[in-house]
Amino acid sequence: MSLLEKTRAPEQPPGTAREPRVTDEHGRRVRVWELALRYVLLLAVLALTIGPFLWQLSTSLKGPTEDIYSSPPTFLPGDPALHNYERVADTIPVWDYALNSLKVATANVVTNCVGAALAGYALARLRYRGRRAATLAFILAMLVPVEGIIIAQFTTMRDLGLNNTLIGVVLPGCIGAMNVLLMRNAFLNLPYEIEEAAFVDGANVWQRFLRIALPSVKGTLAVVAIFAFMGAWDDFLWPLIVLSDPSKFTLTIGLNYLHGTFANDERLVAAGTIIAVAPLIALFACLQRYFFRGVGEGAVKG
Repeated sequence: MSLLEKTRAPEQPPGTAREPRVTDEHGRRVRVWELALRYVLLLAVLALTIGPFLWQLSTSLKGPTEDIYSSPPTFLPGDPALHNYERVADTIPVWDYALNSLKVATANVVTNCVGAALAGYALARLRYRGRRAATLAFILAMLVPVEGIIIAQFTTMRDLGLNNTLIGVVLPGCIGAMNVLLMRNAFLNLPYEIEEAAFVDGANVWQRFLRIALPSVKGTLAVVAIFAFMGAWDDFLWPLIVLSDPSKFTLTIGLNYLHGTFANDERLVAAGTIIAVAPLIALFACLQRYFFRGVGEGAVKG
């Protein structure tokens, strides 16, 4: 959305109403109906994006005596309570499942940040034969659907003896092709003169990577961390295939029991959904200032 500012209208005789003039960042005048249309579209997008989450939050706070199927529906709970969250913990070992998901997601974040940073730097800065072919291989890897290789992944984990382990859940997604390409593009935006100066001063490749290149791409590293955490935390299909011991289930698999056994109790399902979404919101809130820097960083500040 463009930044708007109001400029003063030219002085008019007393008693004459002043009509404010609204312009965009380029100084072009914006008509009132265009401005109203923009805000209507923004409100519509806002309702579509956060509306379902707010509805689930409202449902999770409603008591057993409130009708969640009333017409017209009531958005705000009449008597908010946290009883449904206690019932989720009493029904399934939700905190054990959340701990398993946290272990998988944390390992996925660490491996993706380290591996993608190293691979991206090698693709962007190092000179060797086959660099373009390696970049093309990562691009082609993004085109392969997960469902097409999931049987091969399962047989590989079985042959390695990693079936029914959290390591088997982490290993296939420990380095994502998209994350490698994001880091490659971030390193490509860094001026070569910085590393050339460090090379002249005697810095080796690891020093240039750790002390110059990596601190300059914190924003992209935050993007990789968020994507890796979300992908591991929300993954349902692969943990469902590779895990068979209920004590090792992740949160997404564990919450499926709420849909099966208590399908008619939408309050319980909504409370479990909020428990699953809350860590993602907390992570994004912590990393948002780095996230919005994007991949176009790396400029020299003088």
